Parts: sequence; structure tokens; C-alpha cells
Amino acid sequence: MGWGVARTWILTIDAGGPASVVRRCYKHSENPRLWWAPMVFSAKIRALLGAGLVTAIVAVVVLFSGSLMPFSGEPPEDAGGAPEGVRLTLLANAGVMIEARGVRIYIDPVDLPSRYSDFPADAILITHDHGDHYQRSAVGMLQKEVTVNVFPRIMEDEIERHGGTGVVPGDEVSLGSIRVTAFSMYTFSPSGTVPASHPVESNYTGYVVDIGGFTIFHAGDSRNIPEYEGLNGTIDVALLPLGPGCQTMTGLEVVEAIGVIKPRHFVPIHFAEGENDAFVSRYGTMIESRAECEVCNLDHYASHTFEAS
Repeated sequence: MGWGVARTWILTIDAGGPASVVRRCYKHSENPRLWWAPMVFSAKIRALLGAGLVTAIVAVVVLFSGSLMPFSGEPPEDAGGAPEGVRLTLLANAGVMIEARGVRIYIDPVDLPSRYSDFPADAILITHDHGDHYQRSAVGMLQKEVTVNVFPRIMEDEIERHGGTGVVPGDEVSLGSIRVTAFSMYTFSPSGTVPASHPVESNYTGYVVDIGGFTIFHAGDSRNIPEYEGLNGTIDVALLPLGPGCQTMTGLEVVEAIGVIKPRHFVPIHFAEGENDAFVSRYGTMIESRAECEVCNLDHYASHTFEAS
């Protein structure tokens, strides 16, 4: 898919492929108990062994213990359904929670309600060290004995603090058959004299989460960068920020990024209250007609489910 793989970590599970979107659904989670055998493979060893044998080396045991109560206190409309599905919950700012086959992955969790301590993470992916994307207390409250914490390599202190793994763009982390690829994330100097808020030299990372061929891309704080050409036609769900323009892509630049990536679905992230609705009202028809991309506009803490076909 055009991403150079520098090294591979093991983490994995199986999930389905193409899916349809449920635009609104109640918050719902599963209660897995998962054991990982984390391992490290260089790109050379991986090439020699082949992806199948590398995956076979990893021992993953998943024990399901039934459903937890949903956040709303009422059963979700699709409770008990879509065992092969992928559920995505939009959290505060750019945070998301991805659940697939009993595995729970968080990206950039911040300002979490206390109830989320009942929904610990199997993996946490952090895009960069800004306070609206990395919050030590949120990462701490989601920990369990086997949580895998992934950070840009530049975040050395936090990697040590959380016993985490450092990555740069192109690195891969595997969770069984769920493959996570770190992807380029940066912005530009607004004037040429003021430093960029997310300099390319920092090697901050967006993430591509590949769940059995179903791909979710989280851009973090990024502009419409040339590296997006490498994602063209490979992404099922693109999570792109709406602004502010001094920090991330915004307005028509988001539409242009969607045109380059050509995802099947677009979910807005990184917005203040009401900005998602205003953006979709202004650009939604343009996105769906020009890019043939379905806009899935979620409010914070709302969820949608992709059904495996």
C-alpha cells in the first residue's frame, strides 16, 4: 500500500471486510479478556518468514465474558448483533475508540468521563504530545496488565512512563491480524517565519488500522500532505480534523484531502461543538458527489458500526 515498513511489533485479531455504516447508534462495548505475546520482528526477518508465518508465531487467546452495560444505561439498538463488525465511537476532540472482535483500541483519548475506566484498552495509539491529543491521566485510567501503548518515538519520557513502544512513520504494530501502521503527520509554517506547530522533523504519527482488510485512517493533527497520495483508494474510513486552520487542515482543504485519499467513508474529528454540523452542511454534498464518499457525521460519544460482509 506504499508504506515503507521499518519494523514490526506484534499485537492482532481477525475481523471482517467491507461494511455498511450505521450513522447513529447507542454507545456499547464488549468485555474481553485478552492475552498478547508481544514480539519484535525486523523487516528483513518478516520478509524471509512471510506474513503468514510471522502471524502464526504469535499466540493470542481471547476469552469473551459477555456484554457490559451500555453507557446510556439502556441496551443499544444493535446489542448482540454484528459479531464480525467494527464499532467506532467518537470521543472528545480527536479521540476515538475502535472495537472489533473483543479488542478495544483507543486513539488520542482525552477528557474521558470516569465511566471509561470500566472499558480498559487493549491498545492505545497516541499521535503526538499536544495536550488535546495526549493526556497522561486518560492513558492511565485505561490501563490493564496487558495494554499496549504506542507513541511517536520522540515522546521518550512517556514511552518510558507507560512501558510503551515508540514508532516513526512506516513502522507496523500487529494485534493478531489487526495491523496498525504509523503514518506521516505534520503541518506547515503559517508564515514561513513562525515554526510549524507539528514539524515534519518530529515524526509525529497518524495511524492506519487494518482489520482483516477493513481500514481506518486517523490523521491526527495534519494538513493535506503529499504522503496522502500513498493512501489513494486503500482506506474505508478516514478520520480527518476540521481545524483550526493554524493547526490542521480545515474547510476546503479537508475536501481536497478526501479527494486525494478517496475513502469510502469520512468521519469528522477535532472540532468544537456544532462545527461538525456546519462543515457537513456546507461541504457534505460536495464530498459525496465529487469524491463518492459517504459522510458519517457523529457527535462526541456517539458510535457507528461497520457490519462485516
